[in-house]
Amino acid sequence: MTPNEEWGLIGKVAIVTGGGAKDDGIGNGRAAAILLGRAGAHVLVVDRDLGLAERTVQMIRAEGGSAAAAAYDVTESKQCEAMVADAVSRWGRLDCLDNNVGIGSRLSVVDESEEHWAQVMRVNVDTMFLCCKHAIPAMIRTAGGGAIVNVSSISALRPRGLTAYTVSKSAVIGLTKALAVDHGPQGIRANCVAPGAVYTPMVYGRGMTDEAREMRRKASVLGREGTGWDIGSAVRFLLSDQARYITGQTLVVDGGATLVGPSRAS
Repeated sequence: MTPNEEWGLIGKVAIVTGGGAKDDGIGNGRAAAILLGRAGAHVLVVDRDLGLAERTVQMIRAEGGSAAAAAYDVTESKQCEAMVADAVSRWGRLDCLDNNVGIGSRLSVVDESEEHWAQVMRVNVDTMFLCCKHAIPAMIRTAGGGAIVNVSSISALRPRGLTAYTVSKSAVIGLTKALAVDHGPQGIRANCVAPGAVYTPMVYGRGMTDEAREMRRKASVLGREGTGWDIGSAVRFLLSDQARYITGQTLVVDGGATLVGPSRAS
């Protein structure tokens, strides 16, 4: 497949965290990694499970793309530093970062344990802080700038009882805006993608019922279920030159669910 030059990603280097997925499933990170590969970028696919990242790399290479797999724990600063150095060592530069790691929580502030609250913040917020902390200097030094996408959630815009998750994903939006202001003069763009109820391996791995899945579909004003490809496409756009004048923004990818609220699904 010949890369589309209009994306402006040919020869650029991207890190995608959380880029693995179970079996051949298409999660948000895997979709973004594959689409960046199709656009001509070199992609470092990062996951705690090296085997999952390696499967994504196989899928990219099967289409003629350039990618490598790596296992790093992005909750640790030294690991994030090593991850960035890995990408630069392989391809000589760093242009793009897709922060895609996250976990959920379904408890109220009263029922949530302090330990789990801290874990949600560490995984959903601290990882993005640490990855950006080490990626931004490398982007400036090796590429004269770059682009970052942090994956948030519509829960940050329409809370629905997932307290720790909602707070963490709201913090991601705040972090993104601060990154855009602080580092825009250095050629860094930072944006968010806020996914709605997309059907990914993380979701169906929890054993979602057909009834619950149908309610999620009906919550979209399009009457359509989202997939990892929808999120990956938004990430690729925001990392590409087609979004060269966009920064500090949150792109909601939810089929219009936030326009009508949860009552539509009933």
